Amino acid sequence: MSEIQRWTVNEPYLDIPGTLLEGPFHDVANNEFRFVDIWDHKLYRLDLAKGPDSLKVVETDASVGVTANIAESNQLIVGAKFVPKRKEKEKKKKKKKKKKEILPMKHQLTSDPQFVTKCRMRFNDGAVDSHGRFWAGAMNDPKIKKPEAEGILFRLDPDQSVHQMLAPVTIPNGIGWNLTNDVMYLTDSPTGKIFAFDFDASSGTISNRRVHFDIGNALEPDGFAIDAEGCIWSAVYGGGKVLRISPAGKIIGQIDLPTRNVTCPVFIGTELFITTAKDDRDDDHLPQSVRYGGRVFKVDVGVRGVPKYEFRFQ
Repeated sequence: MSEIQRWTVNEPYLDIPGTLLEGPFHDVANNEFRFVDIWDHKLYRLDLAKGPDSLKVVETDASVGVTANIAESNQLIVGAKFVPKRKEKEKKKKKKKKKKEILPMKHQLTSDPQFVTKCRMRFNDGAVDSHGRFWAGAMNDPKIKKPEAEGILFRLDPDQSVHQMLAPVTIPNGIGWNLTNDVMYLTDSPTGKIFAFDFDASSGTISNRRVHFDIGNALEPDGFAIDAEGCIWSAVYGGGKVLRISPAGKIIGQIDLPTRNVTCPVFIGTELFITTAKDDRDDDHLPQSVRYGGRVFKVDVGVRGVPKYEFRFQ
């Protein structure tokens, strides 16, 4: 077996008391980094030019798993458990640059009505494809029911039609496309696998499901980012690491982090910003490395990521 490239991170970039941090996103136009806390119903936003001291929090009033920009708009589209009430924002005088607004949240993808009624489903991860369609996976809300194979992958099109693309899945995570835009990747965490599908960009259809990567043990691949060389950087929940997986499905790199529950990376330049979750064990008497769960880390890996697409309304 050939040697893999390794990086080690020892300290968090953002030392915040998060619970389940997810959905890291680089808003290039606003030079902003954002992410969510699914359990605590929060959206964090950071001005990259100013650094950690600029971190701000927006209360989302609902479990939000993923966000994306809406093209030609100062709004976000989000995958949420339900549609929260609209909040009126305080007006600011002499505002030079309008930031992306999460509210009003009228443009949201909601899961199957029977699941919403029973309140047992929530959205997890998602992504926008090259034609401006928003893909998002729904799963059992662990606060209501242990995740089982009842999850669904949805696609929201620019004409606002919703399509059920894949079922069942358990915990849908990491969605992305290869460099030639003819393969879509999807992680189903409890299976330990990242699946590949043939992808038709013009129609938005997927077919020919197969295993692209199998972690091969009890650990769970979580969210991922894709770099400019076509490699997947997959967070490993419970494993304290991020794996770099080649287009051939082989591990060629590894980032070691000082906490177990790594949830998702995103590229900002050649740096990976990585979200994590609080350790699911009692951490009062555990070492500091465990108590780093729920923080954000970053590391320069020397390669850039592929650009994020924006959702588009017709």
